Amino acid sequence: MTMWVPSIETFSGPRYRAIAQAIEAAIVAGTLMPGERLPPQRRLADALGVTTGTVTRGYAEAERHGWVSARVGSGTYVKKIAEDNAFSSMACADDTTDIIDLSLSLPPPHPLRQASLSEALASLSQSKAAVARGVAYQEAQGRREHRDALANWLSALGMPLKADELLITQGGQHGISLVLSTLLSPGELVAADDLTYPGAISAAQQAHLKLVGIGQDSDGMRMDKLEAQCARQPPRAIYITPDQNNPTGVCLSEQRREQLVALARRYDILLIEDGVQYLPVEDRGTPLYLLAPERTLFIFSTAKVLAGGLRIGVLRTPKLLHERLAAGLRAQSWMVPPLMVELVCHWINQPAANTLLDWQTKELAARQQLAAESLQGYTLSGRPQGSNVWLTLPEGRRAAELCGRLSQLGVIVTSAEPFCVGSTPAPQAVRLCIGAAKDRQVLIEALTIISDCLKQSPLAPVTI
Repeated sequence: MTMWVPSIETFSGPRYRAIAQAIEAAIVAGTLMPGERLPPQRRLADALGVTTGTVTRGYAEAERHGWVSARVGSGTYVKKIAEDNAFSSMACADDTTDIIDLSLSLPPPHPLRQASLSEALASLSQSKAAVARGVAYQEAQGRREHRDALANWLSALGMPLKADELLITQGGQHGISLVLSTLLSPGELVAADDLTYPGAISAAQQAHLKLVGIGQDSDGMRMDKLEAQCARQPPRAIYITPDQNNPTGVCLSEQRREQLVALARRYDILLIEDGVQYLPVEDRGTPLYLLAPERTLFIFSTAKVLAGGLRIGVLRTPKLLHERLAAGLRAQSWMVPPLMVELVCHWINQPAANTLLDWQTKELAARQQLAAESLQGYTLSGRPQGSNVWLTLPEGRRAAELCGRLSQLGVIVTSAEPFCVGSTPAPQAVRLCIGAAKDRQVLIEALTIISDCLKQSPLAPVTI
């Protein structure tokens, strides 16, 4: 592959600044693409006839402006201009264009979703008591009747929970941030799958925590790798999505769940179990909070089952940590907006909520099958009824190049880069959020475009 070598003579100022300006210009022109690795500093210095220190300073200047990110032991990589952290690279949904956006993990659209929401709003508005509760102050953990309703609903979905264990949160992201900022101190170590949810990476960064990635395979997080890390430096907490890793879709095997719990007890490690990526009970393993209730914090949200904009979730806590986390929530926001909690409770008390969830499970299974058929011959992973597909690219293909080409054709997907923990090298793979497509026909259109792009020769890199 031809190394990118800029012409810095066209830029004014010190040479290190010229290098940073050349990086910006190349990103804007599309010569350097998101996720692409910059040349090693010594090699670029030799090509430009400058010192290695000048290139190092130029890369640092580019990183200061938010154009690239340096990863210890791996190199310096291009990111979107003004990107602040791993989470900000995830776009927001926009249904006002013809673009097919498969970059956000969303529940599939259905008229029943809007109809049942409208019914819940109408029911709420007709109850004077509910409206009064919805605009009143409440205790930080949430009203007892709300926690009862959520615990009963989740238990019926195969997640046995008790109201006394729960804090009501402003969604899964809030739950993660609350745990990390309340229970851990700056500088402490958190372990996670080497590819994990960008929101968790962002929350750890905001809490000034150190992150370490643990390798995974088809059975989930590798316990030999985790045990080796514990022997070197035990993490204070382990963040994990055991039932549907985001982005790979891998499920942690039952044997490894037991091994994980044993290691957590041996080294006194907190377990942060993310259950936001909903799967039906028959496709899930034993919850970690049932295997190790004394040290497991379980996070759930309505985002993947009702609607993301509701921003309502629950945090299941060990008894000894409940008051501390309630105090942390109170310090952050005093309470979760009770009107939204009232709305969610009205919604889940309707038969339409379970009807919608049954339809969603079947719809995602059908979409998984469409993906398998459209991308036959390529390496895919994901749960049979999951909302995402992880596509590993063939040898010689680069995720940055494919994402760029697909974007030009009106299809948005996510490369591995935002999911990488610490210095984890980004694999050449992309995540397809098949639930986000408007309907199956739109998904087929997107999958056809992806398949066609994979059959074409990759674009040659442009150099200056």
